Amino acid sequence: MLKTYENCPKKFYFRYVKNISMPINDEIFELGKNIHALASYYLRKENIHKMELALNEREKAIWEYLKGIDYFGFETINTEYNLSVKIGNYFYGGRLDALVKKEDKYYILDYKTGSAPKNAKYDFQTIIYLLSVRAFFKTDNVVFVYLDLKNKTEVEIELSSELLKEYLEKIENITKKIELEDFTPKQKDCKCEYNIICY
Repeated sequence: MLKTYENCPKKFYFRYVKNISMPINDEIFELGKNIHALASYYLRKENIHKMELALNEREKAIWEYLKGIDYFGFETINTEYNLSVKIGNYFYGGRLDALVKKEDKYYILDYKTGSAPKNAKYDFQTIIYLLSVRAFFKTDNVVFVYLDLKNKTEVEIELSSELLKEYLEKIENITKKIELEDFTPKQKDCKCEYNIICY
């Protein structure tokens, strides 16, 4: 929701204030759903043999990469995990794809069937997930890992005291704008799914 507001307050207004739904690309959604389910069962040590046999070629390639990453050898804490944190007067949260641990360090794994955000360090998903795990497990040893399944790359963001301060300021700033109900569109020639009702 915060990422939507940052990209376009008007889109946030349509989607989360007026609750207007628009169609999405089912193919990308289905691919992501299948990979997320497979990874979750695998990390929970369930038998996924039949699921692996049902994979198409694209899914197989993604799965072989994902299954071979070092993080999948760490201790699994939980998968498809809802977690939230209170910042100021509000609760913020999300659903973690997986949370794993090596020694005393927690790793939040996030599978992207598209690609990782361009500015991953300051993406709201990164911020909220790092703050949520930090608060719940009472530790600063937290790393967010974007697993870019399209490009087969990993992007790590480790929480630090400097980042923590920046993150809290960023949350406070965007929250103030939402409280003021500032839903001015970012641009007039937007091509998002809401452009037909925007003006």
